[in-house]
Amino acid sequence: MNPIDQLFGRLRAQGRKAFIAFLTAGDPDLATTLAAGRELVRAGTDLLEIGFPYSDPIADGPVIQASYTRALERGLRLDDVFACVRQLADNPEVASRERERPDKPTPLVAMVSYSLIHRRGPEAFLRQAQQAGLSGAIVPDLPVEEAEPLGELAAARDFKLIHLVTPTTPRDRALRIARCSTGFLYCVSVTGITGERDALPEQLREQLAWLRGQTDLPLCVGFGISRPEQVRMLRDCADGVIVGSAIVRRLEQAATRPLPEVLDEVRALVRGLTSAL
Repeated sequence: MNPIDQLFGRLRAQGRKAFIAFLTAGDPDLATTLAAGRELVRAGTDLLEIGFPYSDPIADGPVIQASYTRALERGLRLDDVFACVRQLADNPEVASRERERPDKPTPLVAMVSYSLIHRRGPEAFLRQAQQAGLSGAIVPDLPVEEAEPLGELAAARDFKLIHLVTPTTPRDRALRIARCSTGFLYCVSVTGITGERDALPEQLREQLAWLRGQTDLPLCVGFGISRPEQVRMLRDCADGVIVGSAIVRRLEQAATRPLPEVLDEVRALVRGLTSAL
């Protein structure tokens, strides 16, 4: 069974929600990405989302865009990201969150532009992704109308292809997206780009309640989540929360500050957010 399905099945049986953390691969360097990934798992992260730097990202706010730019300016290549993911997947603390239960891996998911997949070739990309230890991919610039070929290739490998629903997605299209998505449904909380926000819109609860009646997929909410009160707002109507910019903004400081100090701050952030779940 795919590790993403294992994770959400286990969490549902326990009455728990998933905490999903986003990391930009290679910012400020790959060694920091590896150290941060291990620390995030220790702090309570259930699933790690790895951002594949791309020169023209879709929907990413200034914090994540800047992290992609920094990584690319240092010469990061696609194969470097795969190698980093493989090291992360092979780490005992990530491969099994509980040492006595090796059947409980922390799933790794790519956030990747379809341009990178197309350039490598879909079959080759999926093969390398699985070999590296990825269990699925979020492809934000792949319209659902064009997703079937990649979805079929992914399904043949039991590799999850996760789609996004936004607040402005028409309901008939949201239904189609939910039917095509596997693993979980990425529910964008706000209209606009990623980034930390003071508050989440009240109508988000209504949207999640409607989606809950349309699909059995886990509903995971991202964009703008950085505070415990936002997590508390979502814990009764979502299956997971996704936090990216708040983590990336702290990790970028590892370029100029001691890494242990930065990781302490990341750990405190994650533990504060997971406690609200």
